Amino acid sequence: MDKDALLDYEYPDLDPLPTKNEAEIIPLCDPTADDKLYHICITAISLVVMLILAILARHTKVGNTQKGLSGLLSPVNFLDHTQHKGLAVAVFGVLLCKLWHMVMSPNPLPFTTDTENKQNWMILGVFYYPALYYPLLACGTLHNKVGYVLGSLLSWTHFGVLVWQKIDCPTTPLIHKYYSLFSSLPQIACLAFLSFQYPLLLFKGLKGTEKNNGSEDLSSSYYEDYVKKVLRKKKKSAKISTSSSETPKLPQRIADAVKSYIYTPEEAFRFPLKLAISAVISFITLYQVGLLLILAAVPTMQTARRGVDEDIANVLAGFQIVLSPDKQEVVRLVVYYMWCVEVCYISAMSLSALVNLAMLMRSMVLHRSNLNGLYRGDIYNVYNCQRSIRPSRPALVCWMGYTSFTAAHICIGMFVQTMVFFLCLLIAVFLIIIPVLHRRHLILFQILWSMWPFWLMIFLAVLIQHITSRFWFIKKTAGTRDLDNRGNLFLLTYLLFPVNVLIGVLLALWRMIITALFNIVHLGRMDISLLNRNVEAFDPAYRCYAHYLKIEVSQSHPVMKAFCGMLLQSACQENNGAQRPRDAEEGIQLVQQEKKQIKVSTAKRARRHWHLLYTLVNNPSLVGTRKHFQHPAAESFQNGRLNQRAKTGSKKEAEEEAAASN
Repeated sequence: MDKDALLDYEYPDLDPLPTKNEAEIIPLCDPTADDKLYHICITAISLVVMLILAILARHTKVGNTQKGLSGLLSPVNFLDHTQHKGLAVAVFGVLLCKLWHMVMSPNPLPFTTDTENKQNWMILGVFYYPALYYPLLACGTLHNKVGYVLGSLLSWTHFGVLVWQKIDCPTTPLIHKYYSLFSSLPQIACLAFLSFQYPLLLFKGLKGTEKNNGSEDLSSSYYEDYVKKVLRKKKKSAKISTSSSETPKLPQRIADAVKSYIYTPEEAFRFPLKLAISAVISFITLYQVGLLLILAAVPTMQTARRGVDEDIANVLAGFQIVLSPDKQEVVRLVVYYMWCVEVCYISAMSLSALVNLAMLMRSMVLHRSNLNGLYRGDIYNVYNCQRSIRPSRPALVCWMGYTSFTAAHICIGMFVQTMVFFLCLLIAVFLIIIPVLHRRHLILFQILWSMWPFWLMIFLAVLIQHITSRFWFIKKTAGTRDLDNRGNLFLLTYLLFPVNVLIGVLLALWRMIITALFNIVHLGRMDISLLNRNVEAFDPAYRCYAHYLKIEVSQSHPVMKAFCGMLLQSACQENNGAQRPRDAEEGIQLVQQEKKQIKVSTAKRARRHWHLLYTLVNNPSLVGTRKHFQHPAAESFQNGRLNQRAKTGSKKEAEEEAAASN
């Protein structure tokens, strides 16, 4: 390569390069709050807290029944949408951070420094840390002031000791001197939230504003509000706007696409607890993986770039690569290219993080849409096939592991995305951007230019087919379209067969690239399948998500819980003699009845009866329990809805069923 040509390159102002760079040695740091002693003490304190909670649980009554130890061993009702989600989300975040630290640290458990049996200690740690942080979650189970006091003391202890250790030892030799400090920030944030939340619950309990009711799930007004929203009549203006068949313009479609990736709270809808935990866990996983990718690679690249000296020219010469006779110019070239690689890597990691954040927001919107659809019985639009929304063994297993699977998929997806984006950016920078900027080494453009007859042939063949199809082979008659000049159409199809084979090869390559990029971008999402909808059952991630929805919908349907709450309320009123159970007949609106009887017109009562009839007929969960449908035909019930013929044939039975329910 000519030296004068190399001098035409323009390089950015990089840091001065020393000839020798000594690696910084980070000594081991032992905090004054010894980790081994701390874990021994906190384990004993946690056991004492659990014993106190067990004694309190045996004497705690909820309603007319004792809660006992069974309630203490079930600290979170994952199927209750009305409870406070902050405590469970924070404890799961702490667990994820400890699991991440256990995997990255050479000593999984603080009780030992044995690095040879790390796998065995890691297996023990997988069960130790959930047991260690379990009291943090159990203190909020009893809705008791003593439990809130114990939770406050325990969370303050965890938070204070962790902050103390990080202040004593902000730098560690693990991966990067500040990696341990930055990696523990989500854990500190979760413990800080617990340290604030438990005193807040205690303060509300002392003021009497905190609900101390274990059956708050059914007594909450959330399910009533949801049913009121479902039964609420839509405004006429909304119907007129939806009935218009005008195609939205491009700016409107772009705005709608952007809004589909932004989750906004909706009236009378709350996310299930496990989905809320999954969202926070996904965000923490993104932070941990991004931090690892940055601190594990970028400082090493910077150290290697600063350590380049004139010996690199001799190394390249051994591989028959001579960039320039001047060794200083070779050093500048190598440093410049290494800086470009570093920029490509940081850009790839940042792009991967942004893509995953967008996918996470889109998943939240799709979760709500799927849940609302299944609540309405719209099974086909969610699953694209007929499925029974009932608990099963595979569904229960998938429901238990859904949150954990989400974190694992986010982790693997971000690793793969970063590597793929990094390779794509390297190809774009070193084969397109740098050659165009400096007008040197236009290898890719030279190859493409040498094939210009081939590209011209492909372009003309595609252009001819589109032009002839537009002006010659399609005719418009009376507002309809039909084929014209069929003989010439058949002749052109035959003549262009070899050219279309070559075009098909290019389309196949483009299809492969698009499919690979789509699957890589959506690898961290479990709510969509990466396979065709006909074989989506072979996608284990989507199959887990589909089973998870089955459990949530079958066990936490808002209408079902509103109905159960109404029955319990009627039973309590019957026992107290305050109101007769017949008042529940008009409970379709779920409004508290006044003590005096209100005269209802015959038309309104008939309309309510028909609403009840429509609900019973179209409820897929009740079809299998009816006498008429004990052995239904395959064509009489599809995707949670009855066929019109089946509705007509069973009209009399449905009316009798509605009359009996009334």
